[in-house]
Amino acid sequence: MKPPYDAAVRAAIRKRMSPPNRESVAAIARSTGITTQTLYNWRAQWQKEGDLVPATSKAPEHWSPGDKLAAVIQAAGLSGSDLGAFCRERGLYPRQLARWRQAAEDANSPTAPSMADHKELQRRNQEQAREIRRLERELRKKEKALVEAAALLMVSEKCKALWPQDGES
Repeated sequence: MKPPYDAAVRAAIRKRMSPPNRESVAAIARSTGITTQTLYNWRAQWQKEGDLVPATSKAPEHWSPGDKLAAVIQAAGLSGSDLGAFCRERGLYPRQLARWRQAAEDANSPTAPSMADHKELQRRNQEQAREIRRLERELRKKEKALVEAAALLMVSEKCKALWPQDGES
């Protein structure tokens, strides 16, 4: 039977997981005695509810894309002092949110490449890689031929120097 945890314990855990504290699930589990699986389940539940609970000690720039998007969505309706308070509470800067929002908008723009575009790019990259390998083989072959011609030229010059022809001195 699983032990019951009241709302106050859950709220305290949520606060410890949330920015700016950002304690890891493992650290919270060690200090509270609550299993990591329970903590992960709670975090997943809170994230489904739309809360920003990354539960990581990483800096905001290293958050997962989902956590960044959640922060952008939560801050979407805020401005001025409300936005400042939101950012301070989560250890963010407004410019980070603006950059993340722009990245989300760019990802959904009509100019974003589709899967067909990605496949076409991969196909062209493979063709270009094959062509590069073919040209490198051809270049190596020509370099060997050039080295051989230079060696033959040097040998012929030395032979001429050692054994001059009748008309040469």
